[in-house]
Amino acid sequence: MDERNKYSLDRERGLLRMARSLRQKLPRQGRIVYRQVMRGAAYSLGSGAVSLVIVWFEARH
Repeated sequence: MDERNKYSLDRERGLLRMARSLRQKLPRQGRIVYRQVMRGAAYSLGSGAVSLVIVWFEARH
């Protein structure tokens, strides 16, 4: 096997490995983004609820 053939096979294997890795990571990235959005929504709701309690408390006293 000459050197050019060996290099192209190594390169092809590397590209296949990278493609496989990307395919495995993409669904996980989607789950991570979804979790971050849900966490942000929960923090926003909690912050809004605390703000309403403070406004209500200040109005009563």
